[in-house]
Amino acid sequence: MRIGIVTREWPPDVYGGAGVHVEHLVAAMRSLPGGPDIDVHCFGGPRDDATAHDVPDGLRGVNGALQAIGVDVGIAAALDGADLVHSHTWYANTAGLLAGLVHGIPHVVTAHSLEPRRPWKAEQLGGGYRLSSWAERTAYLAADAVVAVSAGMRDDVLAVYPDLDPARVHVVRNGVDAEAYRPVEAPDTVRALGVDPGRPYALFVGRITRQKGLPHLLAAAEQLPPDAGLVLCAGAADTPAERQEVADAVAALQARREGVVWIEEMLPREQLVPLITGATVFVVPSVYEPLGIVNLEAAACGTAVVASAVGGIPEVVDDGRTGLLVPYDPEDAVAFAGGLAARMTDLLDDPGRAAQMGAAGRERVLAEFGWPAIARQTVEVYASVLAARS
Repeated sequence: MRIGIVTREWPPDVYGGAGVHVEHLVAAMRSLPGGPDIDVHCFGGPRDDATAHDVPDGLRGVNGALQAIGVDVGIAAALDGADLVHSHTWYANTAGLLAGLVHGIPHVVTAHSLEPRRPWKAEQLGGGYRLSSWAERTAYLAADAVVAVSAGMRDDVLAVYPDLDPARVHVVRNGVDAEAYRPVEAPDTVRALGVDPGRPYALFVGRITRQKGLPHLLAAAEQLPPDAGLVLCAGAADTPAERQEVADAVAALQARREGVVWIEEMLPREQLVPLITGATVFVVPSVYEPLGIVNLEAAACGTAVVASAVGGIPEVVDDGRTGLLVPYDPEDAVAFAGGLAARMTDLLDDPGRAAQMGAAGRERVLAEFGWPAIARQTVEVYASVLAARS
């Protein structure tokens, strides 16, 4: 079985959860005894372990969504000889769709997020948002199988695309590398990042995008205990305006309280893991999240999580056992910020309870979210799709 994996992100250019997913899924499938042969096709410059495809010369400088479709055409042509193509995110979905049509092979899509659930992307993509939405919808409805990364995501896929046959939508949950993400006590590393390891702190890690709910966290921070720190590892803003909004809010917060640190970059794992391990609580204030790999990464590092109860997060954060969940009502931002502040304060004021939740989270990750099992489930989806075609 020869599988063509199509992804925008591939190391070293990984900036989001979908890229992390693809990287670890491919490694796990390649390690399966008797597993499939995997060919990875990605966007960007040359790679040693994947076939990279750059934007065609004639499309440089045009709308980013058009550039993505141009890359997809080249990838589709290169997939001749594959038995099945598996695409990740709308950026790559059209490559899978076209390859399926031209080469007569099945196309599997993994649903990491849904464009209709992210209307703020119109700020980033402009008219390209209409194109990205069309590309996603067309690919999903034509796909031989759709893999949802959580049961909540499966429900969302069927709600957004009701014409999709439910029998074609499978749940294969996201995972985490529990060796790469494990408790690492390194206070000197934390201190070198400008963070006081002796002060209890809450930590946010993620992109600056409406989806991640950072403004809600910044509003909640006003209500945290005075001695608590807040560390924001936040970069890769969707738009300059969003970046400026966060910069202004952080500056105002820093003027009113100590211990607020903004690290405006996506840290390498050697620095990120000790930062997560040293946190009293890891906070995920997302307003939309199909599953949220960062929840698993924090749990794997033995850190308690406070998160919004949206999408697939309740499948990952066991409320009261591995962390605390906060209801999210898009019509009541004040209540959401208050809920975040209250749950974060509960754990910041009781580090012993936070440590117990962190330990329980690590145990759950080891038992339920390992990549080898996820790889086997994914290959089972491939086999079922190929069998249905034969």
